[in-house]
This record gives sequence, structure tokens and C-alpha cells, in this order.
Amino acid sequence: MSLCPSKCFRIAALAAASIVLGTQIAIAQEPSIGSQWLNTPASRVEALAVLQTLNANLLSNASATLTLDRWCAGHKLAPEGSKILAQRVRGQAKPADDHIRELLTVGPDEPIAYRRVRLVCGDRVLSEADNWYVPARLTAEMNQALNTSDIAFGRAVLALNFTRTNLSAKLLWSPLSEGWDMDGLIASGRGSPTLPPFLLEHRAVLKLPDGTPFSTLVESYTSKVLDFPVPRSLAQ
Repeated sequence: MSLCPSKCFRIAALAAASIVLGTQIAIAQEPSIGSQWLNTPASRVEALAVLQTLNANLLSNASATLTLDRWCAGHKLAPEGSKILAQRVRGQAKPADDHIRELLTVGPDEPIAYRRVRLVCGDRVLSEADNWYVPARLTAEMNQALNTSDIAFGRAVLALNFTRTNLSAKLLWSPLSEGWDMDGLIASGRGSPTLPPFLLEHRAVLKLPDGTPFSTLVESYTSKVLDFPVPRSLAQ
């Protein structure tokens, strides 16, 4: 006899899916990456709870870099003491359009810098980000670091004591099928569920303490954020 009827799984899944109010769900990618998670109702509910925990942590903290530092350490995704590094992606410049300039409250002639990076925890790419920022609103030292090193943006501008205004948050994949709350969870299957390359997408504006925006970004979080051994209770 099961120790937890399907109703328990429904309640747990509903709680996980409701952690972040207002998060949009856009299941738009084809699954393509294997995972260590089990293809069971309990494991799928656990995966959703973990994903929404990360989602909530990112949305409630100003710096995605520091949030990923903690996620990387807490889930042992890299050797102890590792910090998030930014791998620059060059040759893919995206000039700021009118919408970007409006978000940053700058005129058509104000220089806007662009930086595309992959945020890496050890050998795992946890996110890819497009970042447009106003160099004139940073210090000379910050601009120098951003132009000449692989420092993550959030770490480079930490001294600004900035805040974050979230514009949107999309869940790009869910381990639970559409309509699970009415039809019930799918039965256990063989192997592991497959994951798409990206699981979450956030859009945000970073602001100085006086409310002046200095950066706007699009962050896409990869399936590697779930690339750790499944909880022991699920593996047994």
C-alpha cells in the first residue's frame, strides 16, 4: 500500500508551482538533454519544487551572480570555494533598440555597452545573459573590470548597492504535464525525464539607490541548475 496517495503529490506539486506568484509558463522548447532525475511522480514533483525554489531566490535577490554562487555551493556543482565566473561571448553584439533605451531612460546619443556572458559554476554553464548597461553610470574601475576581465556583472558593480526590478519571469519547462491538477500525475516511467537546454527566463532592470536604471538584462537559466544527484529519499 502506498504511504502517500496521489492526492499528496497533487498538493505538493501545487505548492511548488505556486511559490512565485505571477511567474508565466511558456513550454516552448523540445526536450533534448538527459538528467539524473527519476521518471516518477515523486521525483517530478521534487524537481518542480527545486526549480521554483531557485526561481524564488533569483526573483527576491538583487544579484543573480551572488544567488548562483550560493546555488552552486549548496548543491555541490563545483569544487568547494568555487565562484561564478562570466565567460564572455564575443561577436554577437546586439545594439540597444528604442525599448532598451526607454528602460534605461537615456536618449538616442547616450553610449550603451553590451555584454553577453555565460555564467559558469565549475564546468557547468548555469545561465546565459544579455546585458545592456550605461557606462556613464558606473565607476571607471567598474568599466575597466567589465571591459578587460571575465568578472560577472553583479560582482563588478556590487559596490553600487543596486536594486533589481523584475520585468518578467517565465518557466520554460515543467516536469509535470499540462492539466496534471485535473487529470492526475503521470505514472512512473523508465529512465530519466529529458530536459530542454533552458528552464527559466528572467528580464530585469538594475537601479542605483536613487532609482536611476543603469542596466537591463535577459537571463536564461540552463538545465545544469538541476545537474546534481537526486535526493537520497527519491533514489531509494
